[in-house]
Amino acid sequence: MENSNQKQPEVYDSPAPSFFERLFNSILFKFGVMLILVLFLLIPMEWINDLIRERRDRERSVSNEIASKWGGPQVISGPIIGIPYTYQYSVKVTDDKGKPKMETYKEKNYIFLAAKKMKVSSDVEPEYLKRGIYQSVVYKAAITVDGEFDEIDLSKVAVDPASLHWDEAKLFFGLSDLKGMTAVPKLDWKGTTRDLQMHTEPISLFERTMSADIGLSEKSTKGTFRMKLDLRGSRTLTVFPTADETMVTVGGAWNDPSFNGGFLPATREISQGKFRAAWQVPSFSRKFPKQWVGLSKELYMLTDYDGENIGYDQTMPAVTAAPENGSSAQVSTEQDMVQVNFLEAVNNYQKTTRVAKYGALVILLTFTALFFTEILKKKKIHFIQYVLIGCAMVLFYSLLLAIGEHLGFDWSYLLSAVATIGLITSFIFGITKDRKICMAFSGVLALFYAFVYFLMQLQDYALIVGSIGVFVILAVLMRVSTRINWYQFDRKS
Repeated sequence: MENSNQKQPEVYDSPAPSFFERLFNSILFKFGVMLILVLFLLIPMEWINDLIRERRDRERSVSNEIASKWGGPQVISGPIIGIPYTYQYSVKVTDDKGKPKMETYKEKNYIFLAAKKMKVSSDVEPEYLKRGIYQSVVYKAAITVDGEFDEIDLSKVAVDPASLHWDEAKLFFGLSDLKGMTAVPKLDWKGTTRDLQMHTEPISLFERTMSADIGLSEKSTKGTFRMKLDLRGSRTLTVFPTADETMVTVGGAWNDPSFNGGFLPATREISQGKFRAAWQVPSFSRKFPKQWVGLSKELYMLTDYDGENIGYDQTMPAVTAAPENGSSAQVSTEQDMVQVNFLEAVNNYQKTTRVAKYGALVILLTFTALFFTEILKKKKIHFIQYVLIGCAMVLFYSLLLAIGEHLGFDWSYLLSAVATIGLITSFIFGITKDRKICMAFSGVLALFYAFVYFLMQLQDYALIVGSIGVFVILAVLMRVSTRINWYQFDRKS
C-alpha cells in the first residue's frame, strides 16, 4: 500500500531540436563547412606563394649583383671586317639674301664583311659564388676564335672603289661584358699580332664592340685570324654565329648543362660531371648579308639572357643594310645563337613553388581523411580544431621555404614534414585520446607528403604519376565510404 501511494517522479518530454540545431549537427553541414574552410585556406596559401616569389626575386637580385662584379652572361660575336670610305652629297640651302644654293658635304661610312669560316673552342670552369645565404653560378672560360675571310665583292655594293680607305680597315669583335676580361685580348691577323681595343667611333655592331687596325694596304680582305680570350662570366655562355660557316665547341665540368638558343648541338657527351658539345651552324638562318654598307645598329637584341622567356613572335626593328639581293636585314635574337646555360642543378624556390601548387589538394585530402575518421570512430572534432589543423598545414610551406634557404630542399622537406606531422598527430591525440587513431592518421599524412615529394623528383612523368596517385586515393575513399550508413545521420536528425 505504502509503495502504491508513493508518488512517481514526473517525466518530461525533451523538446524536439529546432531546425537550426538539426542543421548545425547534420553531417552534410559539417562537410560543407569543411569545403568552405579549404577555400578560405587558399588565402594564406596565396600569401605563401607571394613570399616565395619575393624570396626568389631577392635571390635573382643578389645573383645579378654578383654578376655585375664578376662578369655577366657573355655573348661572343664576330669578327667582322669594316672598310671605311668617304662619300659626298649636296644639299639645297638658302643663303642670307634668300637665294638658293647648293652646299656639298663629305661623310664617312663603312663597308662590312662577315667571315667565311669561324671556329670557337671554349673550355669552361663553372663554380658557385656565395653571398650570404644566396649563391650564383659563375665561370671562367678559355676561348679560342679562329677562321678566315674571303675576298669582298665590290661589284655588289654601290660604292666607288676609289673612295675606299683600305689602310684604315678594321676588324670588329663583340663581347657583351668587357668587365669579365682578365687580360687584353690579342688578334693574330695573317701572322701579325695586334691588340683589340674598345671601339670609340659611332659603330655599335654588338653590345660592346672592340676593334683592331688591320691596314689592308694590299686591298685584299682574304686572310686568316686567331684570337684567344680569358674571360669570366655568369650563368650563360652564348656565341653569335656571324660567319658563312660557324663551328662551336664548348666543354667543361658541369653536371647538367642546358643547351638553349636556336640550335641544338650536333654531338654531345655528358658523363661523370663533365660535358662536351659541338655545333655546326651554316649561314642560311643568318638575318644579315655577308657584306653590306652603312653604320648599322646592333646586329642582335637579347630578350632573355637565361633563355627562359624568349619572344618567338617579337617583331624586331630593321637594320640599315644593303645585302646582295637588296633586301633589308632583321635584328637577331637568342634564337639565332648558340647558348649553354649553367643554372643550378637544384633550385629551392622552383621546387618549393611546385610543392605549394599541391597545397590545396593535400589540405583537402587531409580534411577528408579526418572527416572519415570522425565518422568511423565516432570521435567529435570541432570546427575550430579543423581550422587549427589547416593552419598547421599551411605553415608547412613557410617552414619549407625558410629552412630550404639554409639546408637545401631535401632536408628542409624532411624536417618540415616531420614537424607538421608531429604537431597534427599530437593535437589529434589530445582530442581523441586514442593512440590507434593517431598512428593511423600520422601514417596517412606521411603518405601524402611522401607522394608529393616523389612527384618533385619526376619531370616528364609527374603529370601521369600524379593523376594515377589521386585516382587511387579517390578509389580508397570511395571504398571506405561504402562502409558508412549515411542514412543513419538523416534519421538522427
